[in-house]
Amino acid sequence: MVEASLKPSGLTVGMRAVLEVLAQHGPATVPAIGERLDLARQGVQRHVNDLIERGHVESRTNPEHRRSVLITLTETGSDLINKVGEDELQHLSGMAQDCTVQEIAAAVKVLQALNRDVRRRALHLHNHQTGDANGQRAGDLQLDQP
Repeated sequence: MVEASLKPSGLTVGMRAVLEVLAQHGPATVPAIGERLDLARQGVQRHVNDLIERGHVESRTNPEHRRSVLITLTETGSDLINKVGEDELQHLSGMAQDCTVQEIAAAVKVLQALNRDVRRRALHLHNHQTGDANGQRAGDLQLDQP
C-alpha cells in the first residue's frame, strides 16, 4: 500500500525513507543515514544516487571529513517529502476513526517499545555471533527515540 501511494511521486519506499531522515535530522553522510535506517551503506548509496539524479538531494563537502560527503535535501526534495507526508497524514486521518486519541497514543507507545526491544535483541544476537564485547554502534544510542 505504501509503495503504491508513492508511485505518483516517483519515489520508492527506500528513497522516501532517506528523504525523511534528511528532513528530520538534517544533512548526513551515507553511513549515518544507513545507521538511522538500519540498512547497509551500499543500499542507502543506491537510493541516494537515484535521489541525486532526480534533483531531490545533493552532496556537499563535509567539513568534518574530506572523503565522506554530506547528503542534503534540495528545495525540491524538501517540498516533495513535505507533500508526501501531508498526503500520508490525510490518508491516515480516515483510519481508526473509532479509536480515541488516547488509544492511538497508547498504541504508538507500545509500537515504539516493541521496535526498541526488537532492535536491542537483534543487536545483542549480532554482537553475540560476532563476539563484539562492546555491543554498541553509533546509531544505537538513539533507539529509544521515535
